[in-house]
Amino acid sequence: MPSPEHPLNRKKIYRRRRTVLFSTAVVVLAAGVYLPTTLLAPLEVVSAELATYTPPVAAAAQVAVPAYGASGIAMVGTEGLLASGGNTAPLPIASVTKVVTALVVLNAKPLASGEEGEDIAFTSADVQIYNDYLADNGSVKPVAAGEVLTQREVLELMLVGSANNYARSLVNWAFGSEAEYAAAAATWLTEHGMTSTSIVDSTGMSPLNTSTPTDLVALGGLALADPTVAEIVSQKSVTVPDVGSLSNTNSLLGVDGIDGIKTGTLDEAGACLLFSADVLVEDQTVTLVGVVLGGEDHDTIDAAVRELISGVISGFHKVTLTTAGESFGAYSTAWGETTTAVASEDSSVVVWSDTPVTATVATDPITVVTEGSNVGTVTFVAGSQQVSVPLTATTTIEDPGAWWRITHPEELF
Repeated sequence: MPSPEHPLNRKKIYRRRRTVLFSTAVVVLAAGVYLPTTLLAPLEVVSAELATYTPPVAAAAQVAVPAYGASGIAMVGTEGLLASGGNTAPLPIASVTKVVTALVVLNAKPLASGEEGEDIAFTSADVQIYNDYLADNGSVKPVAAGEVLTQREVLELMLVGSANNYARSLVNWAFGSEAEYAAAAATWLTEHGMTSTSIVDSTGMSPLNTSTPTDLVALGGLALADPTVAEIVSQKSVTVPDVGSLSNTNSLLGVDGIDGIKTGTLDEAGACLLFSADVLVEDQTVTLVGVVLGGEDHDTIDAAVRELISGVISGFHKVTLTTAGESFGAYSTAWGETTTAVASEDSSVVVWSDTPVTATVATDPITVVTEGSNVGTVTFVAGSQQVSVPLTATTTIEDPGAWWRITHPEELF
């Protein structure tokens, strides 16, 4: 009750009531703004703290390479040579030249797999070419004026039988003369980056036809990529009408997975072999391309080729990139919940020698997340191989709830 000494008049009572009402309204209004704002405010996005990846390490492979001439071997689909040795300057390549001849002719007159191509008619001029190469003790196959063979049959005579006369007749048919062929070959070599290779004739009888293991391995890859050439050089023998049955000059066909490509023999070049092989490494088939130049004879280089292939195979090994459940990052929220980004599966890859393995982790920023959902990717690179593995969350992170939101405004705004 009001004190008798200080009675409240109507004005004071009204002012007090108005103050109480205003204060209440302010509180109600503030609550009406604060609560919805905190309850509906977006949660802070959380990024993962990435774990340190320790890559697998392997010892460098040791591959025996010939001490003579020049040699090199590579895996199709990768850059550079796996192993090499000998002379680094261009050396004579003898009849390995005929692989260039085949590809340059096919570049001008394409031939699809299984097709025979155009008919090529032979004249007395081709008989004279035969006689000229025979006089030079070059490899030849019989020809007669009036003979007609298909483009594929002539390619078989050149690549399987290593017939110099048919190589010369082929480029005369395709380009008009050997000089015009040589110009086309120079352009083709430049276009394919084989700048250490020189070609002056179609057969390899000239010691001025020279190249390096790096260029020749690239040439071998192009030969395998052409279905017509790849089919022809893999044949142990062919039969050509009016000429007869021919055995492939490459005696290693079918040995140690070898399926090509071309032999060469010349006094200035020695024995040469551009080879390819499909070999099984772990559970993968690997295509190898290699070359040996300057051997004493073909038995010598055949042994060297087999040793090269064996050494390379032993240098391949499978490495584990990651196992399912391996951690690559961790999330921690302001309300105390955590989850880990882990590899969703086991992953491995076959690598050569001490090829380095790197890993790049990309994680997604999160607020809430469900156990097992994708939260990123780890990408491994080993040489030319790239493998990506999804990362998943190990636990569920839920919204912290109303009470935490109301009592932690500083975490929301």
